[in-house]
Amino acid sequence: MIPLDFPTYSFRFKNSENKRLIFDPLRKIFVILTPEEWVRQHVIQWLLHDQKQSVSLMKSEQKIEVNGLTRRCDLLLYWPDGRIKLVVECKRPEVKINQETFDQIARYNSTLKSDFLMVTNGLSHYYCAINKDNNGYQFLKELPI
Repeated sequence: MIPLDFPTYSFRFKNSENKRLIFDPLRKIFVILTPEEWVRQHVIQWLLHDQKQSVSLMKSEQKIEVNGLTRRCDLLLYWPDGRIKLVVECKRPEVKINQETFDQIARYNSTLKSDFLMVTNGLSHYYCAINKDNNGYQFLKELPI
């Protein structure tokens, strides 16, 4: 996997049935190491180590219903009272972040009602605060979490 724009972290890997797996500390299982998973695992480590968030307040691959369709949200971070603090959308490093990506996370957030959004391909990171008055978002230089 290529180096990403995150600090260096230690990961647990293993091979199974000719596939490379990485340990997900949130799901507590080894998952197939895809380029998107590589990005998600870096975000998880960044939230845990650099942002000092609790593993008990995070959930990966959360099923949600959006406009009658079941979707999977890459990563959620909760406030201690159970409200959603942050929705993270992870893309493969070669995927350009564009308006379609923001539309996707905005659709998810229409159901989730989080306070912040993060979109990343591991090389570029975008952070937004939600304006609940007009359902818009404001770009931030960093997350105030």
